[in-house]
Amino acid sequence: MADFLTDVKTLRQRAREQIEQGPITSAYGADRVRVVEVLNEALATELVCYLRYTRHYYAATGLAAAAVAAEFLEHAGQELDHANRIAARITQLQGLPDFNPDILTSRSHAEYVEGNSLLEMVREDLVAERVAIASYAEIAQWLGDNDPTTRNLMESILAVEEEHADDLLSILQEMV
Repeated sequence: MADFLTDVKTLRQRAREQIEQGPITSAYGADRVRVVEVLNEALATELVCYLRYTRHYYAATGLAAAAVAAEFLEHAGQELDHANRIAARITQLQGLPDFNPDILTSRSHAEYVEGNSLLEMVREDLVAERVAIASYAEIAQWLGDNDPTTRNLMESILAVEEEHADDLLSILQEMV
């Protein structure tokens, strides 16, 4: 049987003494307050992307609109799922998810650009995905081994954002 770095008796004692800290143990190596701040920025990014994709879904017109609008709607749903997952993690870290609509766009890494044509909408969504990809990769690297749960969350969201960018690039290439 493998030896633990900390004996079981000590682990149990710490768990009882620090029960009010929930999932935050002495093994948590990140700055929890800063992680919550960064996650609230990611939450704002996901909510802004959800809103932009939803608008694009309803605003899409033209010959290619039906297929592209369906992609917008699928991406919107995934962005909302990301927002909910991030909010849940913020809560696990004993923070409060910030859904204040008055400051969402100022905290978001991605911009809310409506676009006047289907082509502009696709381009703006691709730009936003590229921003999210760069941002989330940086967050995952910053977290490193200090908060593997949040890092894994951001990496899983990052993988979907990369799929979105790939989808949008394919659409863009078909349109031009």
